[in-house]
Amino acid sequence: YKRQPRSRSAMNRSYPPQRARPGCYRAGVASTTSSRTAAIDDRFTSQDWALFLAVAGIWGSSFLFIDIGLDALPPGVITLMRVGLGALALAVLPRKHTSIRSEDRVRLVTLSVVWVAVPFTLFPIAEQHISSAVAGLLNGGTPIFAAIFAMVLLRQPTRGAQLLGIAVGFVGVVLVSLPSIGEGSSETFGVVLVVLATVCYGFAVTLAGPMQQRYGSVNLMAKVLALATIWTAPYGLWQVGDADWEIGSVLAVVVLGVVGTGIAFALMGTLVGRVGSTRASFITYLIPVVALVLGVAFRGDEVFVLELIGVAFVIGGAFLASRATARSSRRQLTSTP
Repeated sequence: YKRQPRSRSAMNRSYPPQRARPGCYRAGVASTTSSRTAAIDDRFTSQDWALFLAVAGIWGSSFLFIDIGLDALPPGVITLMRVGLGALALAVLPRKHTSIRSEDRVRLVTLSVVWVAVPFTLFPIAEQHISSAVAGLLNGGTPIFAAIFAMVLLRQPTRGAQLLGIAVGFVGVVLVSLPSIGEGSSETFGVVLVVLATVCYGFAVTLAGPMQQRYGSVNLMAKVLALATIWTAPYGLWQVGDADWEIGSVLAVVVLGVVGTGIAFALMGTLVGRVGSTRASFITYLIPVVALVLGVAFRGDEVFVLELIGVAFVIGGAFLASRATARSSRRQLTSTP
């Protein structure tokens, strides 16, 4: 398996011959059942800060690990390893096992597709065409799309600040995208894939919220990852023969799966239970910054001033767009017995 060098100075790196290549959150996170009754103090404790910074660092580094994995592994193999190892990590963690109600099973399958299978497949393909830093910056638009879906699907009332945030966030996404789009169709393709993945995350976060409250975030994600392993297996197994299995790339994907996809989500569930979903969600604003710093420091990614301005717009817009949703969620959580 050899990845094709990206054009944007590709990126003043001196790597061995490369092959085909192209981001979590990242995973989206909503509240857990325990967060509804958690006593939320005005200050983070040292353990809260440790959890907060650990999750931000782990999820922000996911784009870097994908980039390293692509040095020797094709995108489908990276996705399958990431999802499968994440499912295995959550399967061995002690947790309360809860059966999914029949009326929620279709929603569970939908989450396994739009929260994991599709975006986790798109990010490695995209990072064949754009840098890990740009992928991480674009991923910062997740709260923007989550706010839009919350307004449309949950019928949440729209406030002026929220509309302003959505508009500002979209301007930021465009600014981040422009330098890559200006370099040609290959980079444009990568940008489009990341934006599609981010839209999936935004929809999934909205859909997952009620189910996380009902079943617990870790228990739900364990089931989602198990199903997503099935959906991503055909593509991954199809590309196994093209993998070189170099130790550095393999270790990067193992960390991405076990830590970045499995353990980090359990840590996030713990943080939500300690400080509430509203404050825990501010991790979203740190992820692009971590991705940017790591991409520049370890992969020599080139970042333009326009992209830095754009990510400031994205983070500011995401903050404004999520304020109304956050306040609504907080009122609901504190009023639930």
